[in-house]
Amino acid sequence: MRVNNQIRVTEVQLIDEQGNQHGNVPIFEALKLAKEKNLDLVEVGPQMKPPIAKIMDYGKYMYRKEKQEKGGAKKQKDQEMKTVRVGFKTGQHDLNFKSEQINEFLQEGHPVKIELTLRGREKALAHMGKEKLINFLKSISESHVIQQEIKRSPYGWVVLIKKDSKKK
Repeated sequence: MRVNNQIRVTEVQLIDEQGNQHGNVPIFEALKLAKEKNLDLVEVGPQMKPPIAKIMDYGKYMYRKEKQEKGGAKKQKDQEMKTVRVGFKTGQHDLNFKSEQINEFLQEGHPVKIELTLRGREKALAHMGKEKLINFLKSISESHVIQQEIKRSPYGWVVLIKKDSKKK
């Protein structure tokens, strides 16, 4: 964005700080009006003929824009991926504990990656591991949808779930 004396055209379509349009105005008059109000003349529509310029506080505008971008980054961070690993031989009590942990993650809005690990000779019983993972998914009480189907990984089985946005 070009500001004040950086605007190098002879005429602009002027919009004042309240949003009122003043039509086509010579650049020196627009700069004079902005200076009288202790504000900046900012080119907001450079592709138009003549360009659109608005009288505003440029510093305040940039501050708000930065703050808005940072706010968007915070919302994205809230969607952090959580991973829960379950072993082939994991006991029922531990499975219950991990399902409660997953319920909390889903309530907070995090997507959850569940890994069922197979070690050594357990890899020969991969079909049983998949059944165990399917049964474990049924034990999760929080409403969820499978974002990525159960698939084989080098270490076992992996599934990605997230909170069901349709159910409350």
